[in-house]
Amino acid sequence: MIKSYLSVCLLLVAGLAFDAAAQGRDLPDFTQIVEQHGASVVNISTTQARPTQSQPRAPQLDENDPFYDFFRRFIPRGPQGPREYESQSLGSGFIISQDGYVLTNAHVVDSADEITVKLNDKREYKARVIGADRRTDVAVIKIDATGLQAVTFGDPARLRVGEWVLAIGSPFGFENTVTAGIVSAKGRSLPQENFVPFLQTDVAINPGNSGGPLFNLKGEVVGINSQIYSRTGGFMGLSFAIPIDVAMDVQNQLRTAGRVSRGRIGVVIQEVTKELADSFGLDRPRGALVNAVEKGGPAEKAGVETGDIILRFNGKEVESSIDLPRIVAATRPGTRADVQVWRKGTSRDLNVSVGEIPDDRVAGVPMPKGQERPSVAANRLGLVVSDLTEEKRSELGLKGGVIVDEVRGEPRGDIRPGDVILSLTAKGVTTDLKSADQFTKLLGKLEKSTTLTLQIRRGEINVFATIKGEPRG
Repeated sequence: MIKSYLSVCLLLVAGLAFDAAAQGRDLPDFTQIVEQHGASVVNISTTQARPTQSQPRAPQLDENDPFYDFFRRFIPRGPQGPREYESQSLGSGFIISQDGYVLTNAHVVDSADEITVKLNDKREYKARVIGADRRTDVAVIKIDATGLQAVTFGDPARLRVGEWVLAIGSPFGFENTVTAGIVSAKGRSLPQENFVPFLQTDVAINPGNSGGPLFNLKGEVVGINSQIYSRTGGFMGLSFAIPIDVAMDVQNQLRTAGRVSRGRIGVVIQEVTKELADSFGLDRPRGALVNAVEKGGPAEKAGVETGDIILRFNGKEVESSIDLPRIVAATRPGTRADVQVWRKGTSRDLNVSVGEIPDDRVAGVPMPKGQERPSVAANRLGLVVSDLTEEKRSELGLKGGVIVDEVRGEPRGDIRPGDVILSLTAKGVTTDLKSADQFTKLLGKLEKSTTLTLQIRRGEINVFATIKGEPRG
């Protein structure tokens, strides 16, 4: 009896050991991916010269002057004027061709005076920017080297949620760091990001990983690690990567044309909720509801009306309003695109000639030396604004206002690039805006604790954005 009992126990132990071994075999092994493709990943360091404030200098005094020794000891002597110091940053990238083209994030090389690329074998090269596109955060740089190991590309559309993925990069400057996780979601839309259907992962991504590759288990690059969601500045399990097909389309345009061309049709849209779908007689919430049509724009010329729900564009389903900007932007300007809209309880087919989004001032190859665009500082709200041209004022039918070129840092209020700010209201006083300089001076006169409201022209509609003041310290 005892022997039988022992035999059963041994069989159970053996069975458990077998199950554990079988489960172990099912766990992914990343070693081959790192060994075969790690050499394609590079470390990118940049330097940028920044001017400092003028330093106090000792006055020119005679050595017999009683104050001479005081100034000599406590105030530096030498030429007056501002000095410069170097601001350094780190990022990652990966080689996409044997002759030295490297893909990374635009924010990694933004405003850099010098870019250094370090390979896996410790060789270092100076790099030049071929092109950068802030709207997708993709940049192409080039080093003078040949015979390099380039990555292979996968298809992000074939990725499945829950699939294992791997990142290689330089978090906090620690080169060739490998982290792994799974695909958490696909097609994520982030604030201020209208043109990228992000891949969300739980791969540990930290500052310095930006621009590095995201691999699938076949060793193919499926994305560029770009952003993290964090309340601390470090990894919290929410990482976002640019799908590689989006990035490669951008890099191809940057290398061939020096700029990225995107389509537009001139509509302001909103999400279709269940209540809206019911009221419009739609079977379920889907599509993009048009709440304004640009006068004289491509959509108006095609017959699109306010209240239409766009269901399909150029053969692609519009499941959510966030899909439409991506689909339209990816359509080449000048294309004749079929549009299916839902209007008054029935679907209609229209045909629109796609227009073009104005060229992004930061996209494309660098200007020739001596003709570079000056670096534009953001105001205290994190907005880079400029004066409206006479042509733009005439087009919009406005007498004043300033246009938002860029939103930097953490967004404060619902303000987007392309918005025209018409007026500023603070402490019960409304001021119409005539110039960017006037706007900056107005902000400078207000205490940081002041809550203010901006009247904004967005497309054909006016909206108000309230920005809460900073708490007093």
